[in-house]
Amino acid sequence: MFDTGSMIIAGVMMLISWLVSNRLKSKFEFYSKVHLRNGMSGAEIAEKMLHDHGIFDVRVISTAGRLTDHYNPADKTVNLSEAVYNQRNAAAAAVAAHECGHAVQHAQAYSWLTMRSKMVPAVQISSNLVQWVLLGGMLMINTFPALLLIGILLFAVTTIFSIITLPVEYDASNRALAWLKNKNMVSQQEYAGAEDSLKWAARTYLVAAIGSIATLLYYVMRYLGASRD
Repeated sequence: MFDTGSMIIAGVMMLISWLVSNRLKSKFEFYSKVHLRNGMSGAEIAEKMLHDHGIFDVRVISTAGRLTDHYNPADKTVNLSEAVYNQRNAAAAAVAAHECGHAVQHAQAYSWLTMRSKMVPAVQISSNLVQWVLLGGMLMINTFPALLLIGILLFAVTTIFSIITLPVEYDASNRALAWLKNKNMVSQQEYAGAEDSLKWAARTYLVAAIGSIATLLYYVMRYLGASRD
């Protein structure tokens, strides 16, 4: 981020992230052409999954953008992008069901989601400060190494958050796929498309977590090296 070592790590992870993101987009495009035999839209899929789980206080709404789908626990809304909300294909079904998976997690007080939600305020503070503290820490590594340690602790918060996000995302996908299969919402071909789409979506979070861990370890090694000097 601020010197050769961190820039190399950032560059490598950005390249991998770009490759995975492009692959996800191509998968979404491909499975967007696999039309659902039941003719249901992403919004209808979402509403049915919520109701099948006894959830009636969550609204399904359309949001602008592409791949901007998310569940907002604050106002209990499943936000589906335009390419998901109105479309009737395997990709839309997968994304809609996945976001409802988060709503089900919330309703059932899924421990990892609860932990993740509690970390949000700390992550927001850390994200605003970490780059400046790390920059100062690297510039003053020989005179005031404690500043770098503070930066490492701040960065550790965001790293832990990215790690906790993994089980949350994978579990939401598992819940989505189980519901699609058990309720016979999709054909075998449609299910395969939904599964493949969610697999690549999960990999974007995995890459982010690995990149965060690698960067954190790098700064830890720099701090330990300075402490020994």
